[in-house]
Amino acid sequence: MDSCLISTPFGNMQLEGTSRGLTALIFLQDAALLPTQKIPTPLQPVVAQLEEYFAGQRKSFDVLIDYSSLPAFQADVLKIVCTIPYGRTRSYAQIARYLDKPKAARAVGQANRSNPLPILIPCHRVIGKKGDLTGYALGLEMKKKLLQLENPATYQPQINLFDAAEIRA
Repeated sequence: MDSCLISTPFGNMQLEGTSRGLTALIFLQDAALLPTQKIPTPLQPVVAQLEEYFAGQRKSFDVLIDYSSLPAFQADVLKIVCTIPYGRTRSYAQIARYLDKPKAARAVGQANRSNPLPILIPCHRVIGKKGDLTGYALGLEMKKKLLQLENPATYQPQINLFDAAEIRA
């Protein structure tokens, strides 16, 4: 197994992979950890693509993902999530219907919650059926930041009404 620690604008991340592909992307709370000095060769393309993504230069990832340790339903859900275009969203209910399991929206949510590769498998693009930002293992603020990175026109922070009132005064 290969692993490395990288620093990103969204915090430190640990990447893990096998010869079959990437297995984990873990956000670390400890900001004091230093990035890996020498990135293992198999992980170098992943690191380069993540850097491009955070710089707004990459809209999709071209990396091998090892789904072998995941339950079949979760792997199916995450493979569908990978097809959601950059800057776009789909609802949990839409994914459940696509799987021909229209009553499985909650199960789709659970599969997303356990996503071992956030960002690379863009579960932040999955939202509630009314368009609301719901459930994200890394927190709704992180989900919002990732959506803003991908589509600033749609996910702009709203002006605080009290700030607006102060501007007019």
